[in-house]
Amino acid sequence: MLNSRANLNLLAVSAASRETAINTPRTPDTSLLVDVGDYLQLDPRRESNADEANGREEADMIYDNGATASGKLTFNKLQPHQAAFILAYGLGNVATTSAGSGYLHTITPISADVDIDRSNPSFTAVQRLGQTINKRRLASCFVDALSLSFATDNWVKGSATIKATGLYADTVVEAEVTALDNVTSLTLPTAVAGATAQERLDNVQIVRGLVGSAMRFTTVTAVSSATPAVLTIAPLPDAVGGSSTTYKILYTPPEPAWATFPPRITETPLRVSQACLYLGGNWNGTKFFGGKSMGAELKSFEYSLNNNLQVEFSLCAGGAYAGRCLRDGRNQTIKLSREMRNMLLQQYMGSNEYFGLQVLCEGAEFDTGHHYTLELIFPRLGLLAAALSTAGKRVAEAGDLQVLQHTGYGSVIARVKNLVSAYAV
Repeated sequence: MLNSRANLNLLAVSAASRETAINTPRTPDTSLLVDVGDYLQLDPRRESNADEANGREEADMIYDNGATASGKLTFNKLQPHQAAFILAYGLGNVATTSAGSGYLHTITPISADVDIDRSNPSFTAVQRLGQTINKRRLASCFVDALSLSFATDNWVKGSATIKATGLYADTVVEAEVTALDNVTSLTLPTAVAGATAQERLDNVQIVRGLVGSAMRFTTVTAVSSATPAVLTIAPLPDAVGGSSTTYKILYTPPEPAWATFPPRITETPLRVSQACLYLGGNWNGTKFFGGKSMGAELKSFEYSLNNNLQVEFSLCAGGAYAGRCLRDGRNQTIKLSREMRNMLLQQYMGSNEYFGLQVLCEGAEFDTGHHYTLELIFPRLGLLAAALSTAGKRVAEAGDLQVLQHTGYGSVIARVKNLVSAYAV
């Protein structure tokens, strides 16, 4: 039976392996647990002829100028591997070393473009809609923006905004078959997916054909198990009797290899109570030391990255989808709110002083001395604002921080420790 429940949606990505070139799909290697409302979908670039002299007052035609794609991935109970995935493709540079029985992934901003067509590495995504509606593969997906947030008494959360070139493939296809307009059977180019007669019938969504200049629809009553499949249909309404016409059949053939979903990685989600924040210390290239620890007084912390990616329809790209995705300029910000217990932020604000920050979140231990870890290190920050307010009858402070590029250590160092061997290689 067809099933359109949204919690049956699935999403898989090529987390470990980046695409070798733009619009060159990779096989997905990881299924991701995302929000029930997350979709990657096409953004059609359609235009009417309203600005052309068509002899009419209104438009009478629509031009198909291809499509790009976009979407959002939401991780309301963030696991380390999910953080590593969006950071790896959002920042672009990953170095991996052993850590006990697991791995430590050090993720930093890429300093140049990946190649002439891509500023950041790209991945391939496959999404299943419901249980049986469709599976769609989208090539060349990019992390345009991401955020990681920590709020009191909650899970660590993450999200990523995705842009893609629009090159896609569906498991549901449309075939054209030429036959007489009064036939009662049609032979498809392939078999129809389904182990039973009812499943095969469900997998043929619509059959229509031209009668004169009008499209007419017919009913399918049976689908054979043969390869190629034979459809039993009713003759087209208003058929003139034996004229050749083109039938269009929307159906699901046996699935290609890319439609098989890989296993999902299961890690314990990170909780904010497992995280500590240190403000005002220094990064020496190996570790972060010093700084003022913020614990119970810290109410929330949010790190945001925006790559400002521009997806372009370039020459020799294929026509129906984009052929380039370049970064206009990376921008990173931090917002934090806390009960005001000292004048630290106000002093930094008044003196326009630069400082460092570290967030360290450690989960369950997977080997002796090694925990599932998400760590963010910012060697150089500056305050843009530190507004005061009252929250629950206590003095509160909201810090608006700009992430700056340190001469020696860059702007951000993200470190994720888990049992996954590679990201974006």
